[in-house]
Amino acid sequence: MAALKAFRIFNEDGKVASRYVDLQIDELDAGNVVIKVAYSGVNFKDALAATGAGRIIRRFPCVGGIDLAGTVTESGDARFKKGDAVIATSYDIGVAHDGGYAQFARIPADWVVPLPKGLDLFESMALGTAGFTAALAVERMEHDGLRPGNGPVIVTGATGGVGSIAVDILAGAGYHVVALTGKENETDYLKGLGAREVMLRSSLDLAKIKPLDKATWAGAVDNLGGEVLAWIASTMQIGGTLASIGLAASHKLDTTVMPFILRGVSLLGVDSVNAPMPLREKVWKRLGSDLKPRHLNSIVTTVDFADLPGVFEKVMNAKMRGRAAVKIA
Repeated sequence: MAALKAFRIFNEDGKVASRYVDLQIDELDAGNVVIKVAYSGVNFKDALAATGAGRIIRRFPCVGGIDLAGTVTESGDARFKKGDAVIATSYDIGVAHDGGYAQFARIPADWVVPLPKGLDLFESMALGTAGFTAALAVERMEHDGLRPGNGPVIVTGATGGVGSIAVDILAGAGYHVVALTGKENETDYLKGLGAREVMLRSSLDLAKIKPLDKATWAGAVDNLGGEVLAWIASTMQIGGTLASIGLAASHKLDTTVMPFILRGVSLLGVDSVNAPMPLREKVWKRLGSDLKPRHLNSIVTTVDFADLPGVFEKVMNAKMRGRAAVKIA
């Protein structure tokens, strides 16, 4: 069989280096489902891995790409057959198991999700891990009691992949969405996704965060961590739900227990990597139905496989709006 093209990440003399290589399928990591990859995506985690800016890769060399969608060409598992359209995201994909930045992937069947009704392969990677994480946050918050009538929901890091999709999903579900961003020039973009209001991070006085401040938010989706997450916690309504899904600003959290014991606020950790398969399949089905974003074409930029390194540079320099879907096939 002809060689397949892959974008592989290496550790060379203690430094991370990434480049295109030619491989044979039997050189890929073991898996009982072989997938011809149609699309992958670019997440912040992918950019950290490929550039070496974060300690993401746990085994070198490794084909990058924590997301992939494509068509099954071989299967040793009865759940999948040749021709099935499938998605595979997270687990060890792209960090300790060869991932989606290749023309073919071999994936353990337990990591593979059938493409749900309502999505095609492109849409599934326009969403990718970012969309799955945003929808998982909504699923968890609604399980904890969040409803549109409870009050406004704030989304931080709103112009990023997760943030953009969260704004779109929540607005489409009837929530009053407030988008928090550091980019004043993206106001029209965020309102176009359905945000009722846009707040600028520069308007916050994060040097004076009170243990309890004005009760404002019924729900929150936070991509940033650090001081912004502490401020949100202090401004949650009684019984509010706060989903922590990212650390783009900081992994630290300096807050008090007061919002949690005096207002009954729930701080929900959202882990897209280890979500159990029944929940994973439920969330993907919702992404094809009631939580399907209405403005994916505004959120996603499609890039050719050959142009992938330039996307990493944009992501690391905070110049990437929304999501990038990578056309592999």
